[in-house]
Amino acid sequence: MFQNIVDFLADFGPWGLAVHAFLDAVIFPIPAFFSQVTLSLMNPATALWLATVGYIACLIGTPIGYYIGKVMGKSVLYKFLKKEWIDAATDRFQKNGEAAILIGSFTPIPFKVFTILSGCLNFPLWRLIGYAAVGRGLKFYVVGALFYFYGRAAEHMVKDVSLYIFIGGVPLIIIFLLVRRHRMKKLAEAGKAASTDNQETIGSSS
Repeated sequence: MFQNIVDFLADFGPWGLAVHAFLDAVIFPIPAFFSQVTLSLMNPATALWLATVGYIACLIGTPIGYYIGKVMGKSVLYKFLKKEWIDAATDRFQKNGEAAILIGSFTPIPFKVFTILSGCLNFPLWRLIGYAAVGRGLKFYVVGALFYFYGRAAEHMVKDVSLYIFIGGVPLIIIFLLVRRHRMKKLAEAGKAASTDNQETIGSSS
């Protein structure tokens, strides 16, 4: 049934991809990757434009998925998606929500799992959108660029695109998070030191 919907949307070209990418971030179980590849195969010259359409639609759908999770909870996921996907995503999210969103943007786990979980677990929406912008942009544009530069020959390349992005992107994500954590720690220590100095100043003046 879901494949029939994907085929139907593909008949509408970029508009169909936009709808698919939007639903991909909300609740639809089949990633927009498949519509993007199908349409890029038809006309590789438009591949970067298709990547842009899918990317923008996905970002528009991201807060919708977030609020579905906030209102309905995680139970809605079990009605449409595999339990192992949800459990794996939940485990990653509880360990490090930021890394989960960035890495989840280009893993086989459907992205709506992370948008809905973000709402369930009260992860800040602005962070979700920011990290989704990075991760989803990377995947959409890598696929688009492969078709744009290599034409229909890219069909065989994109099968492993998630693996390539994962291998190249995960080390960068880890470095970014470590740097950010170190910076936040230093800011917290500086704030604590300033607070202590203020208390000592008030105590000595009184």
